[in-house]
Amino acid sequence: MQKKMPIGVSDFKQLREKNYYFVDKTDFIRQLIDNHSAVTLITRPRRFGKTLTMSMLKYFFSIQQESVSKKLFAGLAIERAGANYQQERGQYPVIFLSLKDFSMNSWAEMLEGWRDFLAGLFLEHTVVRDAKRVQPELIERFQKLAEGKADAVAMSSSLALLMRMMHQYYRRPVLVLIDEYDAPIQQAWSKGFYDPCITFLRQFLSSALKDNPDLDFAVLTGVLRVAKESIFSGLNNFDVCTVLGETYADVFGFTAEEVTKMAKDMQMEAALPKIQRWYDGYRFGQKDIYNPWSVVNFFRYHELADYWVNTSGNVIIQALLSHDSREQDTALLSLLHGETVTAAIREGVIYEDIERDNDTLFTMLLTTGYLTTVSKQRGISGLLCDLVIPNREVRDVYRAEIIDRVKSGLSAAHLEKMMMDLLNGQAKAFSDGLSKYLRYYISAFDTANKESFYHGLLLGMTALLVPTYVVDSNRESGLGRFDLAIFPKDTKKAGVIMEFKVADSENELKTKAAEALAQIESRQYITEFHKHGITNVWKYGIAFFGKQVCILG
Repeated sequence: MQKKMPIGVSDFKQLREKNYYFVDKTDFIRQLIDNHSAVTLITRPRRFGKTLTMSMLKYFFSIQQESVSKKLFAGLAIERAGANYQQERGQYPVIFLSLKDFSMNSWAEMLEGWRDFLAGLFLEHTVVRDAKRVQPELIERFQKLAEGKADAVAMSSSLALLMRMMHQYYRRPVLVLIDEYDAPIQQAWSKGFYDPCITFLRQFLSSALKDNPDLDFAVLTGVLRVAKESIFSGLNNFDVCTVLGETYADVFGFTAEEVTKMAKDMQMEAALPKIQRWYDGYRFGQKDIYNPWSVVNFFRYHELADYWVNTSGNVIIQALLSHDSREQDTALLSLLHGETVTAAIREGVIYEDIERDNDTLFTMLLTTGYLTTVSKQRGISGLLCDLVIPNREVRDVYRAEIIDRVKSGLSAAHLEKMMMDLLNGQAKAFSDGLSKYLRYYISAFDTANKESFYHGLLLGMTALLVPTYVVDSNRESGLGRFDLAIFPKDTKKAGVIMEFKVADSENELKTKAAEALAQIESRQYITEFHKHGITNVWKYGIAFFGKQVCILG
């Protein structure tokens, strides 16, 4: 009998007791026992198994769970690792908190959310309210937090308080597990109350993790490494394990071997090539990694679909795309068509930089899982990485977001009809559609005789054609470089080649369009199509002046 896929199951005990399919990641426990730092932060994209893995750590290490944990880990890698590691099971007072559900719309709402969250946390640990073991004055502070009556100052130091009381009660320092530590920060940034949130969280974390004798060690997970200067200032022995590092590279996400085993267990080995195209492609350190959320959903529903990209509103990519430059627009569109971009990566993110520092864009896209590395090297400005879109599923979200941007006030149907006219050689219909689009989309400032602007605009529209067509921009062919070419993957279909010109006046539009069309012929731009076995090619000379366009074909 096949096991159920653990979709939405983030509690390790529930997963094991209800016999869900489990990809054994318990060797992570051995690695932590052998070589943990005082504080370890591991950053990975959302839905890569962070909460389940942290829950696994809780059940293994926790004194509170010792009575049930032996059965939960029976037959797994950590049990096979030997008696020395089993001696660590159930030996630590553990505080486990997940901050992933902080989705409030204002700081006042979030502060109330913290009050309720901390009350629940303290009620989980009422056993430490023991005056024989714990300082009585601490119990009064505990009670206010448990009743939801503490002020913001008390809440900001509450984690340190709970650690002190647990240390006194259990007679040994505490293991702290914080899942999705940066989720409140992301929400605060997107909703406009970043400053008070970062101030609160800085105190909440530093009072607990910085030079604290009540701490044995801590593990934090998140999507982003928020800059040390803004939240982890002064923290000693702080180990950050990002998607670029080798440490714990295969803990979050599935390796190729693990996916192959899943396919064999589910009797679906024939689907492996498709699974790879859709959900593989991530590179964590030197490890090839599949998106675990999407793989699990595929084996549950037996259907290829965009599972990961539909689990949130893609707030980060939307915000970043809204602030990027025209140069980055072109780079992102090139990525959509399978090319690489080279970027300087700075892993310590300060959210304020997003709107004023364009270099932050690619760092954020890499860290959040929308890009991955194919190579990296040290450069003068830091770490230089060649980046690509990892797989078909992520390419779909770029396509959707880019289309949403370029369609402006018009419908997607209008944009789609315009592109179909282009592909079918309907120059007049395409010209009419593009003219209407320019009137909706373009400002006079944008169109100040910049051929690169129009070029980028048309390139953006080709996002509709992925994955049926391949688009090339500024590529050598024949005796020169064409502006934009569309190659059908089905060579029986027609290709498209476009050359752009910018006119100095409305009266010059037709002349410039004719020049562009003649250039396609004289420089033999269709040579590249013939190399691909494509014999039917629509040729368009396109001239722009402000919001006006002339197309000859």
